[in-house]
Amino acid sequence: MRKNKIILFFVLVYVLGLNYVFCQNNSNIVNWGTEQKILNRIIPPKFPKREFNILKFGAVGDGKTDCTNAINNAIKACSESGGGKVIVPEGVFFTGAIYLKSNVNLYISKGATLKFSTDPEKYLPVVFTRWEGVECYNYSSLIYAYNESNIAITGEGLLDGCSSYENWWAWKGTKDNKDTLKPNQKKDRDLLFKMGEDNVPVENRVFGLGHYLRPNFIQFYKCKNVLISGIKIINSPMWVIHPVLSQNISIIRVHVEGFGPNTDGCDPESCKDVLIKDCCFNNGDDCIAIKSGRNNDGRRVGIPSENIVIKNCTMIEGHGGVVMGSEISGGVRNVFVQNCWMNSPNLDRALRFKTNSLRGGLIENIFMKNVKIGQVGGEILRIDYYYEEGDAGTFTPIIRNVNMDNIICNEGKYAIWIKAYDRSPVENITISNSVFKNIKEENIIENVKSLNLKNVKINNKLYNIKNFSN
Repeated sequence: MRKNKIILFFVLVYVLGLNYVFCQNNSNIVNWGTEQKILNRIIPPKFPKREFNILKFGAVGDGKTDCTNAINNAIKACSESGGGKVIVPEGVFFTGAIYLKSNVNLYISKGATLKFSTDPEKYLPVVFTRWEGVECYNYSSLIYAYNESNIAITGEGLLDGCSSYENWWAWKGTKDNKDTLKPNQKKDRDLLFKMGEDNVPVENRVFGLGHYLRPNFIQFYKCKNVLISGIKIINSPMWVIHPVLSQNISIIRVHVEGFGPNTDGCDPESCKDVLIKDCCFNNGDDCIAIKSGRNNDGRRVGIPSENIVIKNCTMIEGHGGVVMGSEISGGVRNVFVQNCWMNSPNLDRALRFKTNSLRGGLIENIFMKNVKIGQVGGEILRIDYYYEEGDAGTFTPIIRNVNMDNIICNEGKYAIWIKAYDRSPVENITISNSVFKNIKEENIIENVKSLNLKNVKINNKLYNIKNFSN
């Protein structure tokens, strides 16, 4: 009897051990069930019921009076009191850089506009930032927060960056690129990138006044518990919503519009647990571009973007609807896109990956389903290992586990466009239950391992292909 009990004990231990291993392995499986687990962790911040009207701090809504100090003083008072709502009432309020503090909800009322100065001196002193994936000190973003928690920008009002080719956008180079005598960002951009490659200490990478690196519109750096909701944002100097190294972010019902150079709509960079929902993007560059640092400097920081959910969004013009890269050296994983609408001949791609062997990085577990595309100018799926510098480095990128289901497109140039390296083929691409009409060109597929097409129609031709590799 004792012997049987001993045998039974060891059998039980063995079974429990197998069950533990199975559960551990199963917990690492990423699929659509993972999306809900991410959403369960994303909780928008809540604020005390205290209110601080910027009028009481000296703001004047005439569109001319400089309200910078009044707005920032209201934010400071609100935060120091324990938090609450800073109210921008109806009117046009002219301002420079706004610095958001912990436990503050900056509320832009219906009929209210924050009209931002285009004078670079209004965005000094310089702040710690990331500029195109490289850390440095540069002009403050128009709205900036560093190492704050429980912060929000909400309401029904307007944020106007007032950018044009008469001011910020000219720093990229003139619209027609004919006036080469005007100062632009090229020299500073090249210098910053070299500093990143040479491991120059970040405190010595100082730009700002006398330099031409444009600020972003909203940048929250190393922040937790962030909400941006309800507002409209137009005419940004550069990237519009740019959270960096931040966590628990909700971007809901935001309308972004502006057609200047590099005016990406939303660029989460090295962020974790992000929800982008019910938003509209109409941009001069990517609508949503997920990033994680550029080249050597991105690898030095080494933080991926992960656990990002994009739902019920509209993408109109832009270089891509949902994009990974190109500042992608820290990697990206676990991105879920569903129930989106994309439509414009000036929307170049629906789902886009852009990287190269200077960037490197691992991109994995990208899921897209139930997306309707009226028209794209280029590709429905584009994966490009030769973006910008091409195969000029030693940090080979890896892209794997991309799943697209129920994607309907009425017009485009390519259904699938993939160019990878033979030493690092794209792995495990699955497209299912999808219809692509009026596709002008044949697929381009170079260096893919395990491409699966399940019930896919391209120009009325049905494809069912399993584990195709080349």
